[in-house]
Amino acid sequence: MTKKQIIFCDFDGTITVNDNIVAIMKHFQPPGWDQLVEQVLAKTISIREGVGRMFALLPTSRKQEVVDFAIGNVRIRPGFQQLLDYCRHNGIEFYVTSGGIDFFVYPVLSQFPIPKDHIYCNGSDFSDNHIRILWPHACDEHCHNDCGMCKTAIIRRYSPEQYDRIMIGDSVTDFEGAKLVETVFARSILVDLCKDLGLNYYAFDDFHDIVKQLEELKVQ
Repeated sequence: MTKKQIIFCDFDGTITVNDNIVAIMKHFQPPGWDQLVEQVLAKTISIREGVGRMFALLPTSRKQEVVDFAIGNVRIRPGFQQLLDYCRHNGIEFYVTSGGIDFFVYPVLSQFPIPKDHIYCNGSDFSDNHIRILWPHACDEHCHNDCGMCKTAIIRRYSPEQYDRIMIGDSVTDFEGAKLVETVFARSILVDLCKDLGLNYYAFDDFHDIVKQLEELKVQ
């Protein structure tokens, strides 16, 4: 039986050129945000705790400013539409698995033909004094990393017996998922992790590189 290819693609720093959460924090500069980023990267606090605490520093009175900046600041990495076209023409299922937040992930991706139920990200609540992040895709019983948006829980729904699972990512939120899938397309610090663990990976700069590599893998 030929396995069906399925792609799990990160959003911040992967589909987008920049990391939107860090960009928001750098722009609004709430006191203490930079220490939280350092703690997440050093893994002394979980991603869920770090991101939750960062956004809790921002008052909801600035909601429109935050939303406008987040959406207006985004630059899409070249070749993304071409990758979506390639997936459609080749019957590859495409999912966005994002540690980002709904108020910028959905508007940015609305320009692309991705069904909403193929986009996984965190939620947000602006009803109180400070922004509260919601976690609708928490870790399953196999993951104890307190991911917030658990990529491994989503990947595990697709059996390796039936699916050839491909992950595209760049950072700490992609580490655990990269260990599970059959193929990784990596950039930034994810390249180092893949090297260290001997994972099956290909480095990329933009999505044109990925389309080219998928074509090459097809004929092997």
